[in-house]
Amino acid sequence: MTCDAPNCGGYTLEAELGITPNGYSEPDFLGWEVKQFGVNNFKNINTAVITLMTPEPTHGIYVTEGTEAFIRRFGYEDKIGREDRMNFGGIHKAGERQKSTNLQLELIGFDIDSGKIRSTDGRIALVDKDGNEAASWGFTEMIKHWNRKHNQACYVPSLSKTGTTRQYMYSSKVILGTGTDFQLFLSEMAQGHIYYDPGIKMENVSTKPKIKKRSQFRIKSQHLPNLYRNNSIVYTCDALK
Repeated sequence: MTCDAPNCGGYTLEAELGITPNGYSEPDFLGWEVKQFGVNNFKNINTAVITLMTPEPTHGIYVTEGTEAFIRRFGYEDKIGREDRMNFGGIHKAGERQKSTNLQLELIGFDIDSGKIRSTDGRIALVDKDGNEAASWGFTEMIKHWNRKHNQACYVPSLSKTGTTRQYMYSSKVILGTGTDFQLFLSEMAQGHIYYDPGIKMENVSTKPKIKKRSQFRIKSQHLPNLYRNNSIVYTCDALK
């Protein structure tokens, strides 16, 4: 099966490595989490945006009232005029109110100064002006996912070329990170380096709503080293030994 969409670099790399796409929170290849990210050239790999993980919220209105109610309350009409459609998107950074959704990202139960989790009920939360939690992700669930899947991670730069079909080329140099901790993740989020950037939409709003869910936590590649106690750039022939 061919994959010609702009975001097919990851699927293509997985196919080359013999990885079967799945929703399991486990490393992809020989105990490593493998992530591809697109760049304009292989000499500058520090400005790419990388999706770290895509967990669904575990609490908040998104869960208690459902995604449709969440979008109708906090979403907005499509900004390029596609009819009968609402979106919920935009970059949400800690401590900043997002203009389109009017929600603020907060790290509840995390002490920024010490870089430590201080509450067993800690969570990443999207909060409205009245203090209601629109959606949140409990630290307990996020810790399990992050530490298990990302303790050894390999980030692979790629170039794409379009023609009759889309083709990908992967760099011979990759970024390796080992020895992570979810508190490092939260520290980067507190500094605005990791942010929530959803791509949630609802079509056929007035008739039979069709919803696409996509919650994304993303980072620029220049900040990747801060997520791991050990990191390096290596050639692929030696990378996963």
